[in-house]
Amino acid sequence: YARGARADNTRRAYAADWRHYEAWCARRGLAPLPPEPQTIGLYLADLASEIPAGAKRGRAAATVDRRLAGLGWNFRQRGFTLDRADRHIREVLAGIRRAHGRPPETKEALLGADVAAMAALLGHDLRSLRDRALLLVGFAGGLRRSEIVGLDHGADETPEASGWIEPLDAGLLLHVRGKTGWREVEVGRGSAEATCPVAALETWLRLGRI
Repeated sequence: YARGARADNTRRAYAADWRHYEAWCARRGLAPLPPEPQTIGLYLADLASEIPAGAKRGRAAATVDRRLAGLGWNFRQRGFTLDRADRHIREVLAGIRRAHGRPPETKEALLGADVAAMAALLGHDLRSLRDRALLLVGFAGGLRRSEIVGLDHGADETPEASGWIEPLDAGLLLHVRGKTGWREVEVGRGSAEATCPVAALETWLRLGRI
């Protein structure tokens, strides 16, 4: 249950943060524990100024903040507390935000016509039928990738599922466990057979069981 308090991706990211910090300390002959504010400040400065392989510029301030959150979690798991308000950390973060702060990079929204064009490119074999159902149901329900792949066809079908689909006469009711807890998402039938998420799911399930 304690491990389940964090999403798998979050735990993997925090583990990677700790490995990176330990390697950084080893290269500089510094002890990773207990957390020293001066050491953390130097580490954050290096993070911001270093240009990762394949990148054109240093890490964004938001990335450095996220790394610091990962370190704070790792320290707590080891019985230590990281004082983010210490001037050696606070002042370095303020300088990083001034020098590297930038607005988040936004992606162009995917529109219904784009999804219809993607669905039209798929064939009629079982894999393509599955992909079409995932694409249309995920788009209609506004689901994240992790939420789509975590759906079962029915409740309690598999123990590792993070949700299930409840078929209704008018469409589908998705029971989804996301980052903020459980929610229910209604997906209605589409006006066109080719882009109807309910029809796509029904077709895949019907042919997949033959």
